[in-house]
Amino acid sequence: MNLLGWNPYRKCDLGDKRLTRRAVLISECLSGKSGQPLSMVFKSASDLKRTYEFLANSKTTFEKLIEPHFQQTVQVISGLPVVLAVGDTSYLDYKEIVAKRQEYGPTGSGGNGLILHTTLAVDPDVGQPLGLLWEKLWHREKKAPAIAGETPQQKKKRLEQERKIKRNRAIEEKESYRWVETFQQVNKHFLDFPSTVLPKPRVIHIFDREGDICEVFERACEMSNTGVVVRAAHNRSLQGENLLIWEYVNSQPVQFVTEVSLLETKKRTARIATLEVRFCRLKLRSPFRLKNHDYFDVYAVYAREINPPDGEKPVEWMLMTTESVTTQQDAAQILRWYTYRWRVEEYHKILKSGCKAESYRLAGDSMSALLGFLTVIAAQLLRMTYLHRTSPDAAAALVLSPVQMDVLIASTPPNLKQDIEFTIDWAIRALARLGGYLEHRRKTAIGIQVLWRGWWELETLCQGWQLHSYHN
Repeated sequence: MNLLGWNPYRKCDLGDKRLTRRAVLISECLSGKSGQPLSMVFKSASDLKRTYEFLANSKTTFEKLIEPHFQQTVQVISGLPVVLAVGDTSYLDYKEIVAKRQEYGPTGSGGNGLILHTTLAVDPDVGQPLGLLWEKLWHREKKAPAIAGETPQQKKKRLEQERKIKRNRAIEEKESYRWVETFQQVNKHFLDFPSTVLPKPRVIHIFDREGDICEVFERACEMSNTGVVVRAAHNRSLQGENLLIWEYVNSQPVQFVTEVSLLETKKRTARIATLEVRFCRLKLRSPFRLKNHDYFDVYAVYAREINPPDGEKPVEWMLMTTESVTTQQDAAQILRWYTYRWRVEEYHKILKSGCKAESYRLAGDSMSALLGFLTVIAAQLLRMTYLHRTSPDAAAALVLSPVQMDVLIASTPPNLKQDIEFTIDWAIRALARLGGYLEHRRKTAIGIQVLWRGWWELETLCQGWQLHSYHN
């Protein structure tokens, strides 16, 4: 599956052309069968053996495999005036692996696995996912074993000392640095892309509360053509005011009331929420560790749900942004951009549930290499799903190859073949039928799960179609 018509793995710089050819073959085999055991994905024992050897090769790292996709995304978004870079972190758990645990690390709650931080490019007008801009994959170091003969008092003192050392580490040595690093990495991709082709868009990073660190605002202020919207986690002090953020912003009048559509989560039901909105300018006091700034000049957009359903906690968003917010239209735009943050959560859901990234039983380094394929497949599935919602009348050739088009036409029921318009809407509905979507439920939105089932079925049919054509 490739929305641009070419395979990004052809551009992999693995130091050996044979490895690059193998990367292309693996990506093509996985594209329709991700989530299945590798023994079912590859047709022959020799292909399976070479795949295991490829994944275990020190040259085939996650970073090298996924880099061409980042460049592909930059090509897609270059020329747009603004693009959103939506960031989030996900924990991939492999605690069931017993024999190959050494290349994984603790993930909390007894987990053992890898940590993936994603920056997803999203269209700011309609929320269309456009591809991955940057990803970072790592594992934590395992904790040192308990010291024999250590008393409870000695243990308490040792742990306090370890926490103090952690707090005093430079930001570059902390996990939270990923929120700052994404600015540098995304900007680097644009610097590597020829600026004479298309102008660089303004990049607005969208973060949830984990990204609320002062170094994020510092980096956004220091970089040109870059901004940030982050949901506040800390009730910080204000420069020149004897007040904290929440107290000051709550003292401002409600500027307008709006509605937003909320997705279902573990903590809330899906619903249309009515929000009252305040916004104002703030001067966030800088912490002592940042020597070059006394304060950060930002705007706050504070939205709180009114009249939530019984038993539901009201939604409350305190959004800090480096973008100018002086009008109701500006504030509504910031709110809309923040709701697009859920796209990256959907991407991680596809990676885990659709591509079944946690189901494989490989050594950590091999799993990291495999994720260099699965992450791209998940991003393409997400993009294709939203194209149906945002651009239903665009040409089906954006998401399908000629062979895939032929197979979908052949599999279309006779009563639906009258006056076919080969649009994305037609393509997605045809894929959904292969995945078990019932046509009489046309008013029900086509979900990602039924779509990825349809894609797997299409890939199987295409292989049979090509084999039949070869023999005839």
